[in-house]
Amino acid sequence: MQRYRTHALVIAAYLGTFLSTLDISIVNVALPTLQEALHADMAGLQWIINIYAIALSAVMLSAGPLGDKYGHKRVWLGSVALFVIGSVICAFASDLNTLLWGRGVQGVAGALLIPGAMPILTHAFPDPRQRARAIGGWSACSALSLVSGPLIGGLLIEHIGWSSIFLVNVPIGIIAALLGAWGIVERKHPEHAAFDPVGQILSMIWLGMLSYALIEVGEHGASTEKVLLPLSCAAVAFVAFVWIELTVKRPLFPILLFRNISLAVANLASFALGFSAYASLFFLSLYLQQAQGDTPLTAGWHLMPQFMVMGGASLLFGRMAQNISLKKLMVGGYALIGVSLCSMSLFTANTPYLIVGSILAILGLGMGLSVPATGMMVMSYAPAERAGIASATMNALRQIGMTLGIAVLGSIMSIYAIQQMAEVVSSNNMQNAVEIAQRAIVSNELPPGQERLLSAYRASMAAGFGMVMFCTGLLSVLTAVLLVVFTDDSHTSHVHSHAGSTASNHRKAHKHTYNKSA
Repeated sequence: MQRYRTHALVIAAYLGTFLSTLDISIVNVALPTLQEALHADMAGLQWIINIYAIALSAVMLSAGPLGDKYGHKRVWLGSVALFVIGSVICAFASDLNTLLWGRGVQGVAGALLIPGAMPILTHAFPDPRQRARAIGGWSACSALSLVSGPLIGGLLIEHIGWSSIFLVNVPIGIIAALLGAWGIVERKHPEHAAFDPVGQILSMIWLGMLSYALIEVGEHGASTEKVLLPLSCAAVAFVAFVWIELTVKRPLFPILLFRNISLAVANLASFALGFSAYASLFFLSLYLQQAQGDTPLTAGWHLMPQFMVMGGASLLFGRMAQNISLKKLMVGGYALIGVSLCSMSLFTANTPYLIVGSILAILGLGMGLSVPATGMMVMSYAPAERAGIASATMNALRQIGMTLGIAVLGSIMSIYAIQQMAEVVSSNNMQNAVEIAQRAIVSNELPPGQERLLSAYRASMAAGFGMVMFCTGLLSVLTAVLLVVFTDDSHTSHVHSHAGSTASNHRKAHKHTYNKSA
C-alpha cells in the first residue's frame, strides 16, 4: 500500500508542476485571440502575462516559510485548489479586468506550486539515487509542459475557443489534488519558518508599480499620472524593501548573500534569462500571428522547434556535464541565446519559416543549457545552510526579469512600430497618420476600407519585434561576458563531477568503487 501511495505522491507533484508551468506557455499563443475577444490593447496583453509573473515572483519566496509553518501538504493542496479557482475565473471572464483577477489568483497559486514540489519529493525519497530519478522526472515534466503548451493552446483555441485553455486546468488540478491528498505525508517545521510579511507586501508594491509604469510608457509617454507617479511609488517601496530586508532577522530576500560577487553574477544571469529568453515568448507569439499572419494552431506548431530542442538539451544536460565544465556550458548557453535573439532582429513579415524555425531551435538549445546550468551555478556558490532561500531567490529573479522584460520591451516595441507605421501612412498622404498607426499597433484596429494598410501593419510589427530582439540579444551576450570574467571552473568543478557521477564513468574506477564499498 505504501508503494502505491508513493506513486500517487510522485504523480501529484508532477501534475502540479505541469499545471503551473503549462500556464506560462499556453497563454502566449492565445494573446491575439484574447486581444480581439476582450477588446484589449497592447498594454492589456502585457498585463495578461505580467500579472501572473508578478504574483509568481513576489510570492514564490514565501513558499518555503509557509510550508514550514502551516504544513507542506496543506499548503500544496491549497495551492492546487486556488489554481483551479483562478482558472475558472479566467475561463468565464467577459472582460479584461476579470481575466486579470483570475490570472493574479493563478500566479499566487503557481508561486506555491512550483517550489512546493521539491521538498515533497525530497522528503519522500531519502535514498539519493531514488531522489535523483524522481527529481529528474519532475524536471522532464516541467520541460514537457513548456513543449506542449503552444501546441495544446493552438488546438484548443482553434477547435473549442479561448476559454478552454483555462478550463483544461480543472481536471488536471482535481486529479492532482486527489492523488496528493492520499499520497503526500504532512510535515511542518514552524520553529524554522522565516516569514517576512512586510517584505512580502513591499515586494509586490514596488514590482507592480514599476511594471505598471513601464507598460504605460508605450501608450502615454512620460505622463505624470500614468508613468512618473507609479515610478516614484516603486522607487520609495523598493528603498523600503531593501531597508527591511537588511534589518529583519529572517529576510524574505537575502541581500547579504550578494556580497559574493560570483553568486551575484550568477543571480544576475538568472534575471537576464527571464528578461531575454523567457520574455521573448511573448513577442514571438505576436510576431508569428500579427506579423506573419499565423493562426493560433499554426503558431503553436511553429514554436515547437524551440521547446523540443530545449527539452532535449535539458534531459541530456547531465551527460554533457561529464565532459564539459559547468562554466563553459553556461557561457555557451547564454551566448547561443544572444546570437539567436540578435539574428531575430533581421526577421521581416516575409521571412521563410525554414529560417525562423532554425533560429528558434538555436534559442531552444541555449535555453536548454542555460536553465539547468544557472541553477547549478547558484547552488555551487551559495552556502549549504542557505541553499533553499538561494534557489527560491534565483527563481524569483528569473520571474522578475520576465515581468520587467515584457513591460520594458513591450513599450519599446509599441513606440517603434507606431513610428514605422506612421511614416508609411504619411507617405500615402493620409491624414492623422500617428493616430491611425497608434490604433493599429496598440489596439489592432485598422481603419475600415483600408485593408491595403495591412501589409504596412505587419511590416511595422515585424520591425518592432526586431528592435526588442536585438536589445535582448545584446543583454544575453553581455551576460555571457560577465560569466567569463567573474566565475571560475575550479569553484564549480565539484558540481561538474557530481553531475557526471550519475552517468557512466570509467569502468575501472566504477569497479574499484564498487569493490571498496562491498
